[in-house]
Amino acid sequence: MDFEAQSIIEALRSGVSSRSVGQYFSSARPEIMSKLSRTIDKVSNSGESGGMIITGKYGEGKTHLLNTVFNMAQDNNMVVSMISLSKETPFDKLYLVYKKLMSSTYLPKRMQPGFDHVLQNITPNSKEANDMVLYASKHLETDKLFYVLRSYLNVDDADDKYLLKLDIEGDFINNSYLRQIYKRIFSTSAKYAVPFSKTRHTMDYFTMLSHMFKLLGYNGWVILFDEMELLGRLSKKARLTAYKNMAPFLFPGKYSQLESTFAMFAFSASFMEDVIESKHDFENLAESYVDRSAREPIEKVLKQIAEAPQLQPLTQNEIISILRKIEEFHGRAYDWKPEIDMNDFIKSTESRGYLLRTRIRAALEYLDQIYQYGQSGDITVRSPDQPNISEEDIISLDEYIKIED
Repeated sequence: MDFEAQSIIEALRSGVSSRSVGQYFSSARPEIMSKLSRTIDKVSNSGESGGMIITGKYGEGKTHLLNTVFNMAQDNNMVVSMISLSKETPFDKLYLVYKKLMSSTYLPKRMQPGFDHVLQNITPNSKEANDMVLYASKHLETDKLFYVLRSYLNVDDADDKYLLKLDIEGDFINNSYLRQIYKRIFSTSAKYAVPFSKTRHTMDYFTMLSHMFKLLGYNGWVILFDEMELLGRLSKKARLTAYKNMAPFLFPGKYSQLESTFAMFAFSASFMEDVIESKHDFENLAESYVDRSAREPIEKVLKQIAEAPQLQPLTQNEIISILRKIEEFHGRAYDWKPEIDMNDFIKSTESRGYLLRTRIRAALEYLDQIYQYGQSGDITVRSPDQPNISEEDIISLDEYIKIED
C-alpha cells in the first residue's frame, strides 16, 4: 500500500484542502499560477514586497490555490504562514491574527510550525544579534522589540527567557513587566519613547520578523489568509478597521516596511455584492473618516477587492488532467490498475454540478465502485414530491446477499 497516496485520496474525499494535495495538483489554472510564480520569484530575488487578492466561488479551489502557493514558496526557500479567519481570529484585531499566524508559520523543509529553535541558536553579540537589536531600535514605530530582543539574547533566567519567547510569538508581555526583566539583566531602566499598545503597534512585530527571516538566510516570507469573507460578519466599525489592517500587506512601502514579504488574501466571489455594496462600506468610510489621508488606505483596499481576479471554472482539459491524477493516486493507494473509459469517468462527475469539490468526490465514488464491484452505478436522489419506492424495487435480504456474492 502507498500510504502517501492514501492520504492524498482521503484528503480529496474529505473535501478539505491540504498542503500535500496542493503539491501534487498544481497544474490547473496555468495563467494565474504563472503570475504567482513570477511574483514570488520577484519577492524572493529583489526583496520587493507585495500583496494580492483573489476571489472565487465556494468549492472552486481558493484554499487549494493557497496550498499550492504554500508549496511553491517553500520550494523557493521562503518562510510561509497560513491561517483561515474565524470568530476567534477576526481581522480587525491584528494582534490576534499575529498570534494565530505564529502558530502556523513554517520554515522551509520543516513539517512542524515554529521558529524558536532558530532564535535559540542566535548568540549574544553575534552579527545576527547585533543587526536585529539595531534594526529594532531604529526602524520600528515603538522601541518595545528593542528591549524584548536585547533581553531575550542576554537573559539567563529560564522563566524570563520563556516569557520573552512567548512575546515574540504574540503573547505580549506588558510594558511594566518588561521593564522589570530588562532592569534585572542590565541594571538600567528601559525608557519607552513610544509605549507599545497591541491594538496599534502589532505591525512592528510583522516588520521585525520580515527582516529577521531575511537576515537568517531565507528568501522571504509568504503570508496566506483564507476565508476573508468572514469580514462580512463584523460590525461596520470593525470592518473598516479590518480593511485598514489589510493595507500594510497589500501596499507595503506605502503603509509598512515589510521586507521580502508577499501576502495573499482569498475572498468569496460574492463579497463585493454581499458585503461592500449591500452594507454600504464606501459610504460608511466617508462618514467615519473625514480626514482624506486616514481614509485613503481603506479606500485603496476596497478598490483592490472590487478589482480582484476571480477564479474561473476549470476548462475541460484541466478537469481531465485532474481526473487522470485522481485515477493515478487511487490506483497507487489501493494497489490496483484502473482501466476506465475517460468519457464515462467525465460523465460521472458532470451530473454533480459545477463545483470542483463535488466533482472530485464524484470521481472518487466512481473509482471506489469500479475498484470494489467492477462497475459503477447511478446514484439517484428522489425529491420529496416523487412517489415512494415501489414494491418492485424492494429486494429481500437473501436476494441482496446473492447479488453481493
